[in-house]
Amino acid sequence: MEALSDTRYVERPLEFTKRAGSCSRLWSGFKVGICDASGGTGETADFPLHQVLMLVGPAIHTTCRCDGVVSSRFQRPGDFDVVPSGYSATWIHASPTIALFVNVTPALVSTAAEGMGLNPACVAIQPHLNARDPRIEHLCRALEAELLTEEPFDRVYADGLGLALATQLIRHYAPVATPRIRNGLSKGRLRKVTDYIGDNLALDLSLSELADVASVSPSHFKMLFKASVGLPVHQYVIRRRVESAIDLIVSGTLPLSDVALQVGFANQSHMARCMRRFAGVTPGALRHAE
Repeated sequence: MEALSDTRYVERPLEFTKRAGSCSRLWSGFKVGICDASGGTGETADFPLHQVLMLVGPAIHTTCRCDGVVSSRFQRPGDFDVVPSGYSATWIHASPTIALFVNVTPALVSTAAEGMGLNPACVAIQPHLNARDPRIEHLCRALEAELLTEEPFDRVYADGLGLALATQLIRHYAPVATPRIRNGLSKGRLRKVTDYIGDNLALDLSLSELADVASVSPSHFKMLFKASVGLPVHQYVIRRRVESAIDLIVSGTLPLSDVALQVGFANQSHMARCMRRFAGVTPGALRHAE
């Protein structure tokens, strides 16, 4: 391929310099990183996690080899490679760019499979090079945005994105049967979950934590909860926080910054944005109206 003949890059080792990473976010079952990728040649050998590697920087000419398949292409932002756990892959980049890495644990894939009504032992992610999928790109972009924001949503939001990504990998890159369709949570389980959320609004709630309360898998919980209340779980948690904040503001004199922390918002400005979006009013306006 002519574009890969530039020995200024091809003969160098392919090096990655991290711009941002999710290690401190405590997300469940997956990690996200954004890296500057030099031109050059590099390899991952028997990596223990499933990898989605998406280009988010300038388009480049590149070659990738995985499981005996070779893909030489002009890679555009949004194009990605899927390298399953235990596989090796080699890349040759003709020029520098920026890459987004999402590393998904086999355990999260198993959880997603169970939520789809599938036997995890029968689900095997397959390699796929130079893929383009609007849903997976959207999920990866959302994770990128969540990683880069100074005021992230709750863990339950990011965990939901990670689980959705694992589900899409199963749907498109694993030979599986059609998933079962389930109804909503029972009244008893729904009450347990909503009571738990109300009692623990100040905590950084996770999707797996709430699923444990309902005694179902995280992927089942996402679907069942939305079917029960009509909202994704992370939006429901935010709505409950907004409602609790409004009660505290109109019934007391607690400083707004303290109100925000007491109901689980990152800070006062985070509370104000969410309150404006869900209730159409700002904390300052409520306090001024007293």
